[in-house]
Amino acid sequence: MIRFSRTRRRINGTFTPLLRRFKNLSHSLGHLWRRSLQLRVVVSTLTLSLVGITILGVVLTSQITDRLLEAKITAATEEMDRARSTVQAELAGADDGTSLSTRLDGARAALTNRDADAGAASGAAGTFDSVLVVPADPPRQPTSSGPIEQIPDNLRDFVKKDQVSYQFATVSDPDGYAGPALIVGSPASADVSNLQLYLVFPLAAEEKSLSLMRGTMLIGGAVLLVLLAAISMLVARQVVLPIRSASRIAERFADGRLKERMPVRGEDDMARLAVSFNDMAESLSKQITQLEEFGNLQKRFTSDVSHELRTPLTTVRMAAELIHDGSADLDPAMRRSSQLLVAELDRFESLLNDLLEISRHDAGVAELSNEQLDLRMSARAAVSTIRHLARESGTELILDLPDEPVIASVDPRRVERILRNLLANAIDHGEGKPVLLRLRADADAAAFIVRDQGIGLRPGEEKLVFNRFWRSDPSRVRRSGGTGLGLAISVEDARLHDGRLEAWGEPGEGACFRLTLPLVRGHKITSSPLPLKPSTRKHAQGQPIPGTARSDDGLEVRSESLDPDEASSVPMLRERP
Repeated sequence: MIRFSRTRRRINGTFTPLLRRFKNLSHSLGHLWRRSLQLRVVVSTLTLSLVGITILGVVLTSQITDRLLEAKITAATEEMDRARSTVQAELAGADDGTSLSTRLDGARAALTNRDADAGAASGAAGTFDSVLVVPADPPRQPTSSGPIEQIPDNLRDFVKKDQVSYQFATVSDPDGYAGPALIVGSPASADVSNLQLYLVFPLAAEEKSLSLMRGTMLIGGAVLLVLLAAISMLVARQVVLPIRSASRIAERFADGRLKERMPVRGEDDMARLAVSFNDMAESLSKQITQLEEFGNLQKRFTSDVSHELRTPLTTVRMAAELIHDGSADLDPAMRRSSQLLVAELDRFESLLNDLLEISRHDAGVAELSNEQLDLRMSARAAVSTIRHLARESGTELILDLPDEPVIASVDPRRVERILRNLLANAIDHGEGKPVLLRLRADADAAAFIVRDQGIGLRPGEEKLVFNRFWRSDPSRVRRSGGTGLGLAISVEDARLHDGRLEAWGEPGEGACFRLTLPLVRGHKITSSPLPLKPSTRKHAQGQPIPGTARSDDGLEVRSESLDPDEASSVPMLRERP
């Protein structure tokens, strides 16, 4: 058993490199086959041509062979008639005292007309040998002259029934020939009763003719395949070269060289393709130029509007704050008006900032200020910023963070803004129920989820929720005073980090938003450390038990205060070790 195992390992060690080499070669050939149109055209043409040449060769060979054998049979039948007359004449003049065997030998000698040097006699059907047989009843042996062992038994049976018959068989004679032959048998009417005459025609000449014909066809087929390969390569090259040229020009056009055009030669299909391509390139170039001009105009408009609006906004804010500071001396109606004026100015300033930010994204000028950051700091900062909304609505914020730092290359301002917008949205739609913010990470990415237990999302709204100014219920009032652009800006900020912002929700079950960011900018995200859709386990209704809580997927967590003064209203919770 040990020897067998060693032998098997030795065999595996010998064949494994060969199999690996064969696999690499197959992979390279498959890659070349998929990428080269010219190779596919040439190989397909040669394959079809080889099949056609093979079929043609088989048909021609069969037809030529049949014609040669038919001519041989016709000539052999005529030769048999002459030979039968010769035998009858020789046996008719024989002496009665001569033995039967001697008489048959004399008739065979006269028939074949041999001399010492010529070998077998030559007739119209070519060279042949003859056999004379007089059958006898058993146990007596038949009397014969010539190589009777070359005559097949079934042919002799037909001749016994007085039928002229022929058969192809393999023979060998004393002269050294061994190969196929045509044997013709016929009864002979002579003084000897039951005489049978057989002529053996070797097919050596026909075999040589067929061999020569097959060799000629093989050489002709090979030459034809080479010519077809050259022709197909030239034809495929005429088609492939313009396509390759169009591909290179399209790649350069896509790289920003908008003046690239295909050369137009002639009036054929490729020329029409070049004309169509050039028309398309010209149209795209004009549209791209117009879009660039529009983008530049939008950038200037954004800059001008921001400058022009901020100056009167600052003036109006100063006046409103002055009025608000002296509101204690005003009547109640004026005091309320001053409060509304300040609140609306705050909302207008937020709207202006959001409009400017979304315009930067639209113009493609938004930039990241990357730095290595512990993402737990962004989560705590977002919760600290949004705590007043949670206090006003009576919403408890549950913060579930890992014990170890989660270091990522991000823009702290944008990540904090995303989390702040998600938390404000969850508070607005959470109906006072707890809101969970959780952070997890793996080797490639980090993920935040913000989970509420409010009104949820109807089917299809998980995509619409990121549209600008979209509301599931237009009559619903935002407690956060949002502008309707928060989630739209958040999804653009996530894309700027090469990350993803996704949403899930069900009516009555709440909504869940997941932000997935790569730990290293530029790395592709293939999966997320946190599931988007929560488990099917039902959430506990009402407020969590003070000091402990159970999150949406059943994890038990404990509280840790953000601030000694705010611990009762905004607890920070994390997973119990």
